[in-house]
Amino acid sequence: MRTTVDLSEDLLQEAKLRAARRRVTVSAVIEDALRASFARDVAAAKNIVNLPSADLGGLRPGVDLDNNAALLDIMDGIE
Repeated sequence: MRTTVDLSEDLLQEAKLRAARRRVTVSAVIEDALRASFARDVAAAKNIVNLPSADLGGLRPGVDLDNNAALLDIMDGIE
C-alpha cells in the first residue's frame, strides 16, 4: 500500500544506507523497524514482574480483617 510519511532527513538517510547494505528497499527497512517497534510494545505489555514473597505465618492471633477500627488500633500500636 502506498502512503506518504514525513521523515527527518537524517533518519531517511540512515534508512537508505541500511537498505543499500542489506540490498532491500527503503520500504522494507521501514516495515522491519515498525514491526520491531510493535513487537517491543507487545513484549513490554506482557512483561510480568514476579516479586519475592515470604510466608510470615498468616495473621496474628486476634486480628479481624473485617474490623477496621481494631486494625487501625493495631497499626497504631494500641491493642
